[in-house]
Amino acid sequence: MRARLLAALAALCLALPLAGCAGEGADRTGVVVTTDILGDITRNIVGDQAEVTVLMRPGTDPHSFAISARQAARLEDAALLVHNGLGLEEGVARHVQAAERQGTATLAVGEGVDPIRYTSGKTARMPDPHFWTDPVRAAKAVDLIAERVVRRVAGVDAAKVRANAAAYRARVEALDGEMRGRFGAIPAARRKLVTDHHVFGYLAGRYGFEVVGAVIPSGTTLASPSGADLESLAGAVRRAGVRAVFADSARPARLAEVMVKETGLAITIVALHGETLTGPDGDAPTYLRMMRANTGAIASALSGQ
Repeated sequence: MRARLLAALAALCLALPLAGCAGEGADRTGVVVTTDILGDITRNIVGDQAEVTVLMRPGTDPHSFAISARQAARLEDAALLVHNGLGLEEGVARHVQAAERQGTATLAVGEGVDPIRYTSGKTARMPDPHFWTDPVRAAKAVDLIAERVVRRVAGVDAAKVRANAAAYRARVEALDGEMRGRFGAIPAARRKLVTDHHVFGYLAGRYGFEVVGAVIPSGTTLASPSGADLESLAGAVRRAGVRAVFADSARPARLAEVMVKETGLAITIVALHGETLTGPDGDAPTYLRMMRANTGAIASALSGQ
């Protein structure tokens, strides 16, 4: 009897791993990334060492995008979940938390790159999640992602992942030099940014721009400005002598148009890629190309080139 019992217990122990238990991590594979910008960066780091699944499609607002039940299940099966954090992926946050409870290893990249708070006037507000507009912080993110991949994704060649990361980091650092050169040609008096919401605070801090304000006085597109907000910003724009207002190309610029009309001035509305990439046929299909496109658009609009 005892022999039969021991045999049954042994069979059960063998069967349990085959059933798959996400909490134990035995069947976890690949890397899942929430946003398309982080997805592009992560793919450059991982290369052919593991599958990288990106949840957000190009042209999507990261504040409001949602995922399917199948995608949510994939989060809980991943060896590593890379997300921006700092409140960016508002529609996915609960799924990230659920995956963490199931034992998925996660990396909130924004929390590890010296985040700032976005400001409105002289008042500091919520943590600003848009760190990628500063390539120096993006380079730091490359190192964070690479080391977490090496530690958490079974079967990868650590040397290859780190080599990929070093090569990509060099390209990001070169981007910083390019941006510094282009922005350095803009007279200091013209380095003033007005955006549709608070997206470019990191860029402003890195390259010496003044953030005059945002049409939506928030770090999220899910907020709405009041009439008083638009009137106040219009006044600030008039006083600052702003030449251009920058709106996200992925969203309608109606609110920016209303604000510009309120100023009574001839101000150009310039489209930038703030929070999402384009498809392969657009001018911002990768992080590096997105940043170069934005740099050229800002420099041209503010310097008159």
